[in-house]
Amino acid sequence: MSNNSGRDFLIGAFIGSAVGATLALLFAPKPGRELRQDINQGTRQAIDKAGEWKDVAQEKTIEWKDKGTEMTKQAYDSTKKFSKEMTEKTKDFTADVSERTKSLAKDASERAKDIAKDATSKTKELAKDASEKSKEIAKDVKKKAKSTAKDAKEDAEAVAAKAKKSKDKMSQAAKEVAEDMKKEAKK
Repeated sequence: MSNNSGRDFLIGAFIGSAVGATLALLFAPKPGRELRQDINQGTRQAIDKAGEWKDVAQEKTIEWKDKGTEMTKQAYDSTKKFSKEMTEKTKDFTADVSERTKSLAKDASERAKDIAKDATSKTKELAKDASEKSKEIAKDVKKKAKSTAKDAKEDAEAVAAKAKKSKDKMSQAAKEVAEDMKKEAKK
């Protein structure tokens, strides 16, 4: 599942549950005071849940950053080890060639040094690239986590505003019914 569809799913689930809870509260046969208390409680729960999601997103960001750092360190260590092994093998090869003929030893030594330099420079480049990629990934994860938390907060605020509007409409309707009942009672 991609990050966007996962985020969309969470947002959809959050909005769906909030709308369902609000509708259930609005159509439940309860007095106004209980309904307002239930709506307020549901709003607080939605805000708490959004806070929990934000915390989870922050934890995942730290987790991915740590993984990226560890992967970069491992890549650096293995390339360093490889470079050492290559240098050692090159020295052994140079010693063998030196024993056979001096002219071949000189050529082999120069080639081995060039290979070692190339391997070292490529190793440094790979380690640098891996480090940059890890930083980019950590930044992307952090941005996505902030965006998800922001979206969840905005959604919670929208649900709270709708709940308030519904509460106001219900309150107004109750007042009108009470006035109608007073009129009827006077007749």
